[in-house]
Amino acid sequence: MSRSDASDSSLFPPPGGDAGTAPAADRTVTLPARRKPLGPGFDPASQPWEINPTGLQAVPPDRLTAMALRARFARPPAWTPESAETWSTRFPGPETGLRLASVLVPLVMRPAGLQVMLTQRTAHLHDHAGQVSFPGGRVEKTDASVIAAALREAQEETGLPPGKVEVIGQLPDYVTSTGYNIVPLVGLVQPDFDPVPNPFEVAEVFEVPLAFLMDPANHRVHRVALPHNGSHTYFSMPYGKYFVWGATAGMLHNLYRFLDA
Repeated sequence: MSRSDASDSSLFPPPGGDAGTAPAADRTVTLPARRKPLGPGFDPASQPWEINPTGLQAVPPDRLTAMALRARFARPPAWTPESAETWSTRFPGPETGLRLASVLVPLVMRPAGLQVMLTQRTAHLHDHAGQVSFPGGRVEKTDASVIAAALREAQEETGLPPGKVEVIGQLPDYVTSTGYNIVPLVGLVQPDFDPVPNPFEVAEVFEVPLAFLMDPANHRVHRVALPHNGSHTYFSMPYGKYFVWGATAGMLHNLYRFLDA
């Protein structure tokens, strides 16, 4: 789907699901009052972990091309997403509803293969400060759809022109520990642009090979004891100096499940 089509058309049906997702104007979302910053209360990188405990296999290389991804999202297979996190049972707070957000999962079409473009968030932000994230954010009333919101946020955060993005599909919604209902949109990105990070929101823009992220040999499963709710399990995918974890790693693991099905 081209950029001009994305802002005006109906959304993709979520892979593996039965119901489509309504445009932003049709989504009912409770907007809670401003909250105090929330954090996990533990160091996510230092918790005990296992690598690929269930023995999953890497996605074959022939499924990791732009052509193969277009075809798979056009005709999605039957598959089962990972269970979404429930933020209210992990980090108690005053929220009474979820805020609608959308992110772009940008797959940059490099000659050597697709690369996932990620951002390192600045340390002073209210939610997910300092974490590795996809470009994206809250869906505003002025956004025509969650696709339009993801493309707007990607441009604001990284300087990625919407015209260089071909949105090809949608992953299942993901609920975060900080009260966001995130809609992940997968897009193919032309490589001929130079990122311009928004210094308020983004400390760095970097890329990770899609093949690395789609190999469960690089997926860690962490378990941490929590004082209020027993324990919590989460994914991480460390890459060099970058620690990809939490919602970002969870959505990437869903992309793995979708491509491996």
